[in-house]
Amino acid sequence: MKYSWLLYILPVLLISCREEAKKPVQIEWSNEKSTKMNKDLAFKENMNIRMFLENRKSWQVTETGSGLRYYIYEHGTGPQAQSEMLAEVKFRISLLDGTLCYATDSLETETFRIDRSEVESGIQEGIKFMRVGDKAKMIVPSHLGQGLVGDFDKIPPLTTLVVDLELVSLRNK
Repeated sequence: MKYSWLLYILPVLLISCREEAKKPVQIEWSNEKSTKMNKDLAFKENMNIRMFLENRKSWQVTETGSGLRYYIYEHGTGPQAQSEMLAEVKFRISLLDGTLCYATDSLETETFRIDRSEVESGIQEGIKFMRVGDKAKMIVPSHLGQGLVGDFDKIPPLTTLVVDLELVSLRNK
């Protein structure tokens, strides 16, 4: 008798917690909506890049047709990087807010084949403006970096990258 009130309350609680079947949400999407969304995202990203560069007026940045911005701040005298060459580099990849994502340590380098590797297309494009010994800063928009999904680790989706790249050496195939 002492707990008989539970017999009345328990069914009420169970019924009130039961979830009703929900109808699937219909999303109305079109090419026009997709185009507008992409234009809006590109506009916002471009504004963020401009604000970033506004605080770095000493950078003599060149913008390419793809939206890559680069600034060679230390000039080398070696050969020019070209497609198919093996490039040995040192790098630091960070976000616009300065958060470091990836970097080689002071004693290591990374090697990749220009235009034939998994390296971000913005870096692939930018390295071809460099000579051995050059050090450059590159502002890589998301569409030339990790894109819509990021790298599932340290680089979030739709993120602009700041790449500090040193071209250490080049080798032919």
